[in-house]
Amino acid sequence: MITIDKLCYNSKLRYENAGEKFAFSVITLCICVMSRSAEVAAIVLAVTGILTVCKGGVPVLRYLKFLTLPLAFLFLSTAAVMFNIKKTPMDFLAIPVGDWYITASYYSFFYALQLILTALAAVSCLYFLAFSTPMPDILDVLRKLHCPGLLIELMLLIYRFIFVLMETASAISVSQKCRLGNKDYRTSVKSFGFLGSVLMIRAVKRANRLYDAMEARCYDGTIRVLTENRKPKKKIIAAIIVFDTALLVFAVWRRFFL
Repeated sequence: MITIDKLCYNSKLRYENAGEKFAFSVITLCICVMSRSAEVAAIVLAVTGILTVCKGGVPVLRYLKFLTLPLAFLFLSTAAVMFNIKKTPMDFLAIPVGDWYITASYYSFFYALQLILTALAAVSCLYFLAFSTPMPDILDVLRKLHCPGLLIELMLLIYRFIFVLMETASAISVSQKCRLGNKDYRTSVKSFGFLGSVLMIRAVKRANRLYDAMEARCYDGTIRVLTENRKPKKKIIAAIIVFDTALLVFAVWRRFFL
């Protein structure tokens, strides 16, 4: 998470209007998921990847590394869609197991491929937003969209407390390494158990101190974050409208006329 935060604050798209980036990501994601088309997903995956890497300045290898994170889950989940256990083999693949077959059809194979592409394209839309827009800017967009204030406050506090938890865990881990707490398997397990038992206690104490500091600064239940007003650019808005309209037309054409 710290890596994602560093990438978004160093992004070349950091100072672009957050509403434009949010609208592009959400609208494109919705079209991609609703289209149920591998071609649409491939277009979205390519366009968002190019924008994130070329326009945003995210290193290619790091972007690909993040993109491969959900692959294990995707392969396991689509395997259940692709493969069947039957007594008669199907046309794509058949592995005999006694009197039965672990088998798959061409339809199930292409359907699984479509699911993987759609999921990766949806993730790439979220990565584009996450790698180019800091969390306070996203929350400011949600506030302008009249999302419930309680939800926005919870998101901001959880976001902050995640970093508190990570900083506490990192400090304890460094302290254990300095005392050779990971010199062998036995001490590593013991150190990990100690880390788990102490981490929550210290994190809660730090969270309480943070809340006390907020109250000392006249906290009244609303966290006010200073945001910069960046004017939307007509060219970017026009480009978003043209791209998403063309993508929607292509998705409708693929679904109903082919």
